[in-house]
Amino acid sequence: MGAFAFFAGVLLSLMGLGRWRETGSPYWLVGSLVLFLLVLVGALTGKKKTG
Repeated sequence: MGAFAFFAGVLLSLMGLGRWRETGSPYWLVGSLVLFLLVLVGALTGKKKTG
């Protein structure tokens, strides 16, 4: 995962959390947390291949 994809994913998660605070809908909260976890897992497991 590149740096741009990482920051884009984090930004989308934060925007979703802001939407959750506006609406109070649990779907925004769950969706934002799932997206953040996917970005986090992708950042931790996505290693560059050398060679």
